[in-house]
Amino acid sequence: MDLNYSKDDLAFRDEVRAFLATKLTKELSEKVRLGGDLTKEDMEGWHAILNAQGWLAPNWPKEYGGSEWNAVQRHIFDDECASAHAPRVVPFGLSMLAPVLQKFGNQQQKDHWLPRILSGEDWWCQGYSEPGAGSDLASLKTKAVREGDHYVVNGQKTWTTFGQHANMIFCLVRTDSTVKQQAGISFLLIDMNTPGIEVRPIILLDGSAEVNEVWFTDVKVPVENLVGEENSGWTYAKYLLTHERTNIAGVGFSTAGLAAVKRIAKAEMSGGKSLIQNSLFAARVAQVEIDLMAMSTTNLRIVSQAAAGGAPGVEASMLKVKGTIIRQEINDLARRAVGPYALPFVSEAVEGSNEPLPDPHDAGPVAAQYFNNRKISIFGGSNEIQRGIIAKVKMGG
Repeated sequence: MDLNYSKDDLAFRDEVRAFLATKLTKELSEKVRLGGDLTKEDMEGWHAILNAQGWLAPNWPKEYGGSEWNAVQRHIFDDECASAHAPRVVPFGLSMLAPVLQKFGNQQQKDHWLPRILSGEDWWCQGYSEPGAGSDLASLKTKAVREGDHYVVNGQKTWTTFGQHANMIFCLVRTDSTVKQQAGISFLLIDMNTPGIEVRPIILLDGSAEVNEVWFTDVKVPVENLVGEENSGWTYAKYLLTHERTNIAGVGFSTAGLAAVKRIAKAEMSGGKSLIQNSLFAARVAQVEIDLMAMSTTNLRIVSQAAAGGAPGVEASMLKVKGTIIRQEINDLARRAVGPYALPFVSEAVEGSNEPLPDPHDAGPVAAQYFNNRKISIFGGSNEIQRGIIAKVKMGG
């Protein structure tokens, strides 16, 4: 693999930078940089801007309205967006459900749902985890019983990100309890406005309610909203998770985060000199930078495989583990670099006060990012589960 950008790659990077300079407002960029809670309107607005440019779905084939970028273009775009502090595009419809529909959905489902994902007419959330079925996803209990031309769904999903904004949810449901766990699961598309659905917010440590519980009580779902075959949902779920785990690696966010750590460390003083000159701190920064460079190369290789039609399994697990470890290490370095200035949460440091931040070196969001990103080694399949997948494959199990 040639790791140097070609002339075309460099031209594309310049095009992305010009687009961000023109279309990404300073107010929105600052809100992202300072770790402020983005409103639904913020996220929908950025979604619409990217869609108008034709850049909303870089991993989609052109026949479905995607940009069909190669792996290097996607890598450049993610890096530049992270560096410019652009909002992260909500991934559930675009990057998770859409690949499943494109591969396993029928033509009617593709024709109906894919354009609505692009337009933003539908906001999707994910119904996978349950109170007793998180990393052990196959033990889920939410049940769907077929009655004529519809299914009746009962159960509960949890940790449903942006469920309060969504009008649609894709769900794993149990349709057969007489077979082994993985063999009795189906994949349903459910309208969140259907009678019997209740969304309850989960209040997080920083006071936000990004995640939710979703309850289903005798919810009727049309049979045509079944993706693929009944009781084959585990196959589709695994395919979706490979895309989610690749996205969780967050190379662009880690690159931007590491650059912020370096800026802070150059400005903060320790023992009469800048923190970046402290040998122990500099060694930790160097190690995470080496790990990030290696992961970036691995990410390009795995994304290239996916673009060629593959659905990498163990490789996506490796990327998920390493990517989340790197992001958490960068969060910890930032927290250590700003020292006591990390104490205020962003809501206290920015939104609830008319006073300036107590420290000018990006201290505002550090604590909130550190605590919030403890979750990334858990969701999408915990790192312990991913290590088990890797060990099983390497041992030929």
